[in-house]
Amino acid sequence: MASAALHDYLEFAVETAYEAGRLTLGHFQTDLKPDMKGDDTPVTEADRKAEELIRLRVEKRFPGHRIVGEEFGRSEGTDGAPCWWIDPIDGTKAFIRGVPLYGVLLGLEIEERIVAGVAYFPALGEMVYAAEGLGCRLNGRRCRVSPVESIGRSIVSFTNAANFKAAGREKAWERIIAAAWHSVGWSDAYGHALVATGRLELMLDPIMNAHDCGPFPVILREAGGYFGDWSGNETIYGNEALSTSVRLLPEVLELLRGPTTA
Repeated sequence: MASAALHDYLEFAVETAYEAGRLTLGHFQTDLKPDMKGDDTPVTEADRKAEELIRLRVEKRFPGHRIVGEEFGRSEGTDGAPCWWIDPIDGTKAFIRGVPLYGVLLGLEIEERIVAGVAYFPALGEMVYAAEGLGCRLNGRRCRVSPVESIGRSIVSFTNAANFKAAGREKAWERIIAAAWHSVGWSDAYGHALVATGRLELMLDPIMNAHDCGPFPVILREAGGYFGDWSGNETIYGNEALSTSVRLLPEVLELLRGPTTA
């Protein structure tokens, strides 16, 4: 795809994520009364309003494009048309507790490849965005993954420690944290953004929905990193997620696989 078209898509995504993020700030650290969804996760009026705003902007600017959002599901456009992946508030648990680590996620998929994406963290004033061949930026400045060369000097992050056991991955997680220099939690999308901007070396999610992944393949790719499943496949459909640098990826994958028997 021509860089001019990708630039236009990215500019639209940045503007749209910013508008949705500003909307969420009007509800942040207020007396929110969330509803609980069937999977025991919270949703608020801010989630719904932010997704509605994004959908309306996409439908107006790109009629015929497909849309998949966390709160309102799939809107079928033209077969084979580009698809916008929306998570209006990633980290709703943080959002309802007044913790500023939540984000607005928007990714554009064309021919089964994420080619543009934005992760905006409005309460922090941080926006990470990228398009294929155009680099990755944090608030306008080019950014890269960390140059750290070994897991032993790396900081690793995660969202919910209980998810490793729930997914049957506790042994893999134990190997990672035993090898790493330090581990920190409560990250959600912010952890993956921290890897892309060189502030963490590794982010692991053993349970992950596609709408939570939307912008990250292109963001990590353009920052010199990797985003995908725990087997080394760049994807948003793996039901798990891993962000790291290309340099550290082989070591990380080896630790996740664990010892093999002859």
